[in-house]
Amino acid sequence: MKKVGIVVKEDAEAIKKADELEKWLHSKDIDVVRKENIRPRSRIEDVEESSAPPDLFCIFVLGGDGTFLSAVRWIGDQTIPILGVKFGEVGFLAETAEDSLFFVAEAVLNNEFTTEPRMRLLVKVIREERELARETVLNDIVVNKGALARLAHIETYINDHYMTTYSADGLIVATPTGSTAYSLAAGGPIIHPGVPGILITPICPFTLTNRPLVVPDSACIRIRLAKESSDIMLTFDGQGGLEIDEKDTIVIQKGPHPVKMITMPDQHYIDVLKDKLRWSGGRV
Repeated sequence: MKKVGIVVKEDAEAIKKADELEKWLHSKDIDVVRKENIRPRSRIEDVEESSAPPDLFCIFVLGGDGTFLSAVRWIGDQTIPILGVKFGEVGFLAETAEDSLFFVAEAVLNNEFTTEPRMRLLVKVIREERELARETVLNDIVVNKGALARLAHIETYINDHYMTTYSADGLIVATPTGSTAYSLAAGGPIIHPGVPGILITPICPFTLTNRPLVVPDSACIRIRLAKESSDIMLTFDGQGGLEIDEKDTIVIQKGPHPVKMITMPDQHYIDVLKDKLRWSGGRV
C-alpha cells in the first residue's frame, strides 16, 4: 500500500481541498499522513522537530511558499519527492494550481513525473568553538537588524579569504531557488535553479558599490558581526530565528541533501517566471 503525505495551509479553502484529496486517496487504497502547516516561530528552538515518515511515496503541499518551506523542513534530509499546489499569493515553489490537482495527483501516483534536485544550504552557527545551531534551508538565511538597531557590520569571507565588511540593514545568502524570494525584493538577480551557485545580497547597503554576488556552490561562506551588536537576528527560510552577536560565526555551504521537487512534463521554470512576474514573453 502506498502512503502519501499532505501538508496543508491554515486556510479554509486549502483545508477543504485537502479533505477532498484525502478522501480521493483513500478511495484508491492509499494511506494518508496529514500535517497541518506549522506557522513560523520567532526562535529556532521553538520550531517543531518531528520528521516525515520515511516510507512516504510523495508529499502534496497545499498552500503558498511558506507552507512549502515548512514541508521541506518536515522532510529533513530524506529524499521524499514533494509537489506544491498553489494556494498562496505568488507561489514560486508550486508546480501546479488548485484546479489541476487531481489530474496531476493521478499522474504522480502512476509514476508519470520526474524530479528536479534543488540545492539546500547547510548553515552552522558557532559560538566560542561550540556549535550553537545547525540548520538546512531551501531558500535563504538572512542576517537582519531590528527596528531600533543601527547598521549591521558583517564581515564576509569566501573560502577563508576576506572579501568585505558589509555595512547594511542586513545580508541574505540564498540558493538559486531562493533567488526569487527575499533576495529578489532586495535587488538580487534571478538565478535559474540549474545554475550551481550561491547568492549573496546585501540589504540596503550603506556603500552603494556593494552589489549582489554569485559564488560557486563549492564555496564556503563565513560571516560574523564586526562590532559589538545587539538586536540582530539570523533567520532560516523564514521558519525560525536565532539572535546572534559578535561572538558568533555563521558558516554556510552547499548541503549534502537536495530537495526532490516533482516536475510535470508540461511545466517549465521560465513559464513560472513569466506567469508570477507578469512578463509578456513577447516583444514590446
